[in-house]
Amino acid sequence: MTFGIAGNLRKEGVPTIAQKVIQRFTSESVDFVIEKSLSELLRRKHRMKSVGRAVSEKDLPARCDMLISLGGDGTILRLARQVAEKGTPLLGVNLGKLGFLAEVSVEDLDACLTEVLKGDYFIVERMMLQATILKNSKTYFALNDIVVDKFGSSRVLNFETHVNGEYLATFTADGIILSTPTGSTAYAMANGGPIVTPPNRAITISPICPHSLTARPVIVPDDSVIRIKVVSSENKVHITADGQDEVLVRPPTEIRIKRSPFSARLVKRRNTSYYDILRKKLNWGQDLRTGKR
Repeated sequence: MTFGIAGNLRKEGVPTIAQKVIQRFTSESVDFVIEKSLSELLRRKHRMKSVGRAVSEKDLPARCDMLISLGGDGTILRLARQVAEKGTPLLGVNLGKLGFLAEVSVEDLDACLTEVLKGDYFIVERMMLQATILKNSKTYFALNDIVVDKFGSSRVLNFETHVNGEYLATFTADGIILSTPTGSTAYAMANGGPIVTPPNRAITISPICPHSLTARPVIVPDDSVIRIKVVSSENKVHITADGQDEVLVRPPTEIRIKRSPFSARLVKRRNTSYYDILRKKLNWGQDLRTGKR
């Protein structure tokens, strides 16, 4: 097996952890490649002479059998879009704050690598979304969510929404979040949406700050095609994928969102479950009076 190593260079601890992984892989004759910018950082600032074969982030999916992501959830989201088409599994090491996706802690990394090298792990498939802007035919992919919202103004917009050709509603709101089950614990949850466990085959439609007490999140099957139209506005419409890829479009515009043909494949340890992460990371079910779960 060939491992890939990539990370968020803005995270202070990434070079140190990368060094440790490289040293271990080298001492145990484990084949690996390293993302080019991380390799250059280790050579330039940390005086490492031997950092392995450097490849561009674009070429990583084809050059490794498993990609180790050093950073936080944002790093996982970025790399997931890079490797999804190739189906390369991602092992997330958390150097960020929450670490809901990149769930392996720095302290557990050595033990986790031992398990992975022994083949003692499993892979979960997480559905992704794709959004196509009809005006320019550009398509964006997301593991967490696609967000369509206002830009450059405090005024709300009217988002005409259809599901499989059937009219759902026109939401007068700041925007709309289209989230996967994975993304249900991200922006959608902060917006008051439900937690949808990953095995569910669903897309959640959540209006952002709607000007109606009756506008609530709607969960539709994952084979649905959702169309969002903004007919008129003085300002552009802002479209983002996982809060990272973004574009501004002048109305009138229409965006079509559906399940992506690709999935994210995340490496999981056998001694943890999704519900463990909910309790640990989100304090799920904790009695704030006693601190007990």
